Amino acid sequence: MWDLASGKLLRSITDAHPPGTAILHIKFTDDPTLAICNDSGGSVFELSFKRVMGVRTCESRCLFSGSKGEVCCIEPLHAKVELRDHPITQYSLLAMASLTKILVIGLKPSLKVWMTFPYGRMDPSSVPLLAWHFVAVQNSVNPMLAFCRGDVVHFLLVKRDDTGAIHVTKQRQLHLHYDLINFTWINSRTAVLLDSVEKLHVIDRQTQEELETIEISEVQLVYNSSHFKSLATGGNVSEALALVGEKACYQSISSCGGQVFYLGTKSVHVMTLRSWRERVDHLLKQERLTDALALAWSFYEGKAKAVVGLSGDTSKRKAVIADRMVEILLHYADRTLKKCPDQGKIQVMEQHFQDVVPVIVDYSLLLQRTDLLFNQIYDKMSENSVAKGVFLECLEPYILSDKLMGITAQVMKDLLLHFQDKNRLENLEACIVHMDITSLDIQQVVLLCWENHLYDAMIYVYNSGMNDFISPMEKLFKVIAPPLNAGKSLTDEQVVMGNKLLVYISCCLAGRAYPLGDIPEDLVPLVKNQVFEFLIRLHSTEGSVDEEVYPYVRTLLHFDTREFLNVLALTFEDFKNDKQAVEYQQRIVDILLKVMVENSDFTPSQVGCLFTFLARQLAKPNNTLFVNRTLFDQVLEFLCSPDDDSRHSERQQVLLELLQAGGIVQFEETRLIQMAEKAEFYQICEFMYERQLRYDKIIGCYLRDPVRKEEVFNYIHNILSMPGYSAEEKQSVWQKALEHIEELLLLSPCKAADLVAIHFSEQIESIITNLQDQFLLFQFLRSLLDPREGINQDLIHLPPCVTEQFIELLCQYSPDQVLETLKVLEYCRLEETIQITQKHQLHEASSYLLEKKGDIHGAFLVMLERLQSKLLTLTQEDESSAELPLLESIEDTLMKTIALCQRNSHNLDQQQREALWFPLLEAMMSPQKLSGSSQCRYSESLKSLTMQVLNNMAAFIALPSILQRILQDPVYGKGKLGEIQGLVLGMLDTFNYEQTLLETTTSLLNHDLHWSLCNLRASVTRGLTPKQDYCCVCLQQYKRRQETADEIIVFSCGHLYHSLCLLSKECGTVTKGLMRWMCYKCNSSNKGGKLSENFSELKKGSGASLAQTSSETLLDPQQIQAFDQLCRLNRGTSRLALLTELSRSHGGEKHGLLSVSQGDPATSSVFQNENFQLHLAPPPLAED
Repeated sequence: MWDLASGKLLRSITDAHPPGTAILHIKFTDDPTLAICNDSGGSVFELSFKRVMGVRTCESRCLFSGSKGEVCCIEPLHAKVELRDHPITQYSLLAMASLTKILVIGLKPSLKVWMTFPYGRMDPSSVPLLAWHFVAVQNSVNPMLAFCRGDVVHFLLVKRDDTGAIHVTKQRQLHLHYDLINFTWINSRTAVLLDSVEKLHVIDRQTQEELETIEISEVQLVYNSSHFKSLATGGNVSEALALVGEKACYQSISSCGGQVFYLGTKSVHVMTLRSWRERVDHLLKQERLTDALALAWSFYEGKAKAVVGLSGDTSKRKAVIADRMVEILLHYADRTLKKCPDQGKIQVMEQHFQDVVPVIVDYSLLLQRTDLLFNQIYDKMSENSVAKGVFLECLEPYILSDKLMGITAQVMKDLLLHFQDKNRLENLEACIVHMDITSLDIQQVVLLCWENHLYDAMIYVYNSGMNDFISPMEKLFKVIAPPLNAGKSLTDEQVVMGNKLLVYISCCLAGRAYPLGDIPEDLVPLVKNQVFEFLIRLHSTEGSVDEEVYPYVRTLLHFDTREFLNVLALTFEDFKNDKQAVEYQQRIVDILLKVMVENSDFTPSQVGCLFTFLARQLAKPNNTLFVNRTLFDQVLEFLCSPDDDSRHSERQQVLLELLQAGGIVQFEETRLIQMAEKAEFYQICEFMYERQLRYDKIIGCYLRDPVRKEEVFNYIHNILSMPGYSAEEKQSVWQKALEHIEELLLLSPCKAADLVAIHFSEQIESIITNLQDQFLLFQFLRSLLDPREGINQDLIHLPPCVTEQFIELLCQYSPDQVLETLKVLEYCRLEETIQITQKHQLHEASSYLLEKKGDIHGAFLVMLERLQSKLLTLTQEDESSAELPLLESIEDTLMKTIALCQRNSHNLDQQQREALWFPLLEAMMSPQKLSGSSQCRYSESLKSLTMQVLNNMAAFIALPSILQRILQDPVYGKGKLGEIQGLVLGMLDTFNYEQTLLETTTSLLNHDLHWSLCNLRASVTRGLTPKQDYCCVCLQQYKRRQETADEIIVFSCGHLYHSLCLLSKECGTVTKGLMRWMCYKCNSSNKGGKLSENFSELKKGSGASLAQTSSETLLDPQQIQAFDQLCRLNRGTSRLALLTELSRSHGGEKHGLLSVSQGDPATSSVFQNENFQLHLAPPPLAED
């Protein structure tokens, strides 16, 4: 023990720890007479220094024995001078880390263990680390212990409660991706970590953010391996401690006063955190001015990490940082101007300043240093015109977001001129309305706004600068009034101005400032009164002699009646019911009536808007307005009795809005209905009838209204089907609809039929009887009965005569659709329908019905007769007539006749088939027998059609019969066969084709059958290879047993038996005099469940199983005993595991990737299992 001040040796301690062990750590506590040491045996000793009678002594006491776990790291709690009075220092806490746990003990006043914290399995080579530091948590300062082994840091907060007990609580863990060998606190928020590859990591404790990483391999750090291995004392340490010592560097790293010292082999290195000013200056040296400002601002906001060098309260710290930032900003401005490219495109210069100037403006405003921004910095930027322009444009977003209200007069003037020069007047206007009015030159701004039509800005300046709310209105009225009074249409700009005027008036009357904000509360009543007085002026200030009265109200009504009245309605909502407000309302209403009613230059829509507005006001419960009812009658006359029929729908819509707004109370209902009917205002009539619950009358309104006729069906359906209407109301509507059913049918037969099917199904017959118009009846029935029209047929239950009446009408009005309709009709009587179609000579329809009835021959005769008549027409035509359409008609009829024969030939006998096909063939051949000059024109077509008949009938009639029938014909029997040569040759071609097709098919089938039989024979005759040379029952080799009656039986599964052994196991049965065998082992493997029996045909010397059947068999006691013996003998590693392991090993050797995972029982090799036994010989009954 040395005195460092004098260099004097104070004492030598020889018995502090057991001999033969090395000292790993020795550390003083805050008490200078108490030290702790830790040796390589894992024990911890307390060294107490005393001086008695001038003699220096040392007493050693064992705190922890290495036999209970080797401690390799100790850390006493040290408190700074200012924390020496902390209540926890009296316990003299000591943290110890062994290879399995950490302990926190108190040395004073008596030895006590306060916490034991075991940790899970770790990498045995990782180093346990401990580090104390006082931190502020929840408004109190307490010691925190950081513990780490491997890649997870645990933070343990130590507190003392009121009773004097110490509590340790776990805090948030820090998970890393590297292995630590040292942990050092720099301050309460920042720690420096050293990993196993000698990289330093600076970590912020609270956010766990990694702030910086430094490589320190060049330090050549000294490791303490020799001490941990105790090489000087013979190396008598445990393997675990020696392994930890490989990375131990406890004594090579020390921290003091925010500095960390690293001991290298040739030098000592000191690491410390830079102060905040040094960090900023470091970035400035690298000319990273933007980053330097961002870092300084993070210091200013208190968001920066690892801050050193800032002290005092918050305001003092901010003032220091702000001064430094101002210096940087001025430097930044100078540097920007110096580094500006002198020559080149103007875009390059603009881009240069756009990258820099916004940053300067941003931080100046964040620091709230507008004095700096608009004086020193602006003066610097003004030296360069491009920089000045960029600077001024940078101000726009701050002005629009109200972050920059006050600007010096000079800058504001330059800003206005700049935007004016750039022709960015909209941006300029947006800026003006956000500016503090005191910074504006009012005369300059007003002149600029009026010249460039910046009305929003002009209004803002008048309102805010001079409290003048009327002058802007007068200026705007002067622009829009003359063209409106002259009846001219407004330009787009004038329309915009008019809309702005309406919004401005609305804002003034509502107490809001235009275009944003609010009027000061003390000015609101005054402004409202001024605006009202302005609007209701009898004449304008500079009006001409012939000016009409109330020019301002008249102008706004002409500009947009509806919106102006909406503005007044909103204003009336806000009015309080004081005397002055009531007077203003009544006065403005009287003026509106005087202007609009006494002038004929307003449209019905505009007049209607006024009275709708009045009706809404009068309908309010607290209404105080008075309007003469005669005026409403005049409006009704005006709308319902116009001089011409123009604007009919507009007038009706206006009156409807008036009634819906509450104006109904102003009229006598009977007179209103009469006038509405006279004016053909059917929507008005509907509105009135609905009020009177006379729903039946509304049907007539719909039917007479040309615009809404089609809606009558939905209306009737809704009334009759929706709840909410009484039975009497529904009955009246039902009766009215029935009376107008013919009109409804004329309107839309389909919709009318749908309505009838749902609501009038019982009256369908009477409706049919009453309909006089036959074509209308036809349309109605088609919509009702044809399923393709979409009506649900289950709703309709009609007698068959109605369907027949429909078919009769269909034959008259749409004969082409009869056949298709008959195919989809569900209910019709065949006999009566056939009579109808025959009456109208619809042959195809008649044929279809006869076929449906089952009279195939009758159906065929109808088609045949039709075909013969067309053929007769063809043969009798003269040369001038057009034969092509007739030939197409013949071909169509023929195809339908052939289809009829084909459909039904399958169900007929040979004689009935001939009765169909031969007349058809005869009908086609007979025209070809006739000679004449016209034959050459159509003979080829008829031959082609005849060949089609022959080809189709050949599938149902034998060819000899067809040939015999042709040759027996009197015409062909006498002369040569030239006329039918084509027919016969065509038949022979068909025969040859079918014969070739049949031969090819037969050949393919025979080849397939031969291949199947060859495969089957090969599989049956293939020799069998036994799996073993002994019987699976008696376990004797088959060669040694010489019994004359015994035969060897081999199954296809490979098992071999003596026949007598199989008989002893009852595995042989006699079937039809032939012995059938089954394999004993395969049959007994299912433990009495469903067993598959392999039967074998007996062969001398070898047997093969050819047949497999299934049966249920129960195991006998002998089989159960044999199976249990098999399980006992086969107990051990499964064969599947062995095979898997072998295949894995083989695959690994093949690819050079074989690796056995240690410590994971799920993936370790079965061969490394100590219970593994290699069975060199299989058990007697073992089988793969």
